Amino acid sequence: MRTGSVAFAAALAVLSVSVSAGAVELPRRKSGVWDITTSQGNGAPGPGAKMCVDEKTDDLAQQLAAGAISCSRHEVRREGDRYVADSVCRLGDSTATTRTVFTGSFSSGYTADIQATYSPPLMGMSEGRSRISARWIGPCKPGQRAGDLMLPNGTTINVFDAPGAPRK
Repeated sequence: MRTGSVAFAAALAVLSVSVSAGAVELPRRKSGVWDITTSQGNGAPGPGAKMCVDEKTDDLAQQLAAGAISCSRHEVRREGDRYVADSVCRLGDSTATTRTVFTGSFSSGYTADIQATYSPPLMGMSEGRSRISARWIGPCKPGQRAGDLMLPNGTTINVFDAPGAPRK
């Protein structure tokens, strides 16, 4: 449970960086189904989830992240063929300082390597490392709608149905 919660916190921090007021923003993902896995530290990736994405899905993810966490610093810059994002965000009673390095293509596959420190410790952890790997696997299937997140247990939820999410 603790690892999953830290992965969720890291994912929110990653999403929040593209809300930056700076000149550089992360590219939008290609529309279609993305296979997304997360691993902690040097561990093997956990079970993946699949998400049907369109241009509005990334906008919503940014809005939800901005509403879920409060960040005092967002900096995204391009360094050659990668994006580097630094942020300082409040997660409950803790402050998370994160550095995320994105490599790859937002049209076929990318990774986000996240290093975070938490002060005071978050769920007993003062620091953490995680990797989010995503690859585009094809168009959304008939009957799927943008925002559908297909979990490994077969459950599908839609991010546009989340409390506080704007209607599409």
